[in-house]
Amino acid sequence: MFRVGIGQDSHPFGEDENKRCVLGGVQVDDVIGFKGNSDGDVIIHALCAAIEQALGRKNFSTYADEMYERGVTDSREYLKVAVSHMKEDGFEINNVGISVECKTPKILPIEDKIKQNLAPILETDIGSIGINATTGEEMTAFGRGEGVQAFVIVSLNKF
Repeated sequence: MFRVGIGQDSHPFGEDENKRCVLGGVQVDDVIGFKGNSDGDVIIHALCAAIEQALGRKNFSTYADEMYERGVTDSREYLKVAVSHMKEDGFEINNVGISVECKTPKILPIEDKIKQNLAPILETDIGSIGINATTGEEMTAFGRGEGVQAFVIVSLNKF
């Protein structure tokens, strides 16, 4: 038995020059961070949403908001909760597809770092994670450099 889920998240860049951009748990140098309560990691937020959807559970904000109120701002901690739900329900990652729309930062130079960061948390191998990126020919705010949007699809196998 397998399940599939899709998640989406987007954030505009903030104005706090001390807040760094984080994508897939990787801090991106020389890019201002996102507006939002947590680190605003759109890749991990979309990944959490996709896992929870595949499991038929409620949106990950049901626990992420509470975690934020307790001072947890690292989105990798939110992902650990989603993975614990996945394991509780008897599933494991088959594969993950990540699609990012943005003008900045460039995703290709950090793609391997993102995979290396996510694979251990997801308890899967790097080859099970695919990432692509586009500017969308600057047709949206993300392609024009005003923020970042991510879509994630996950395939889960019953173990």
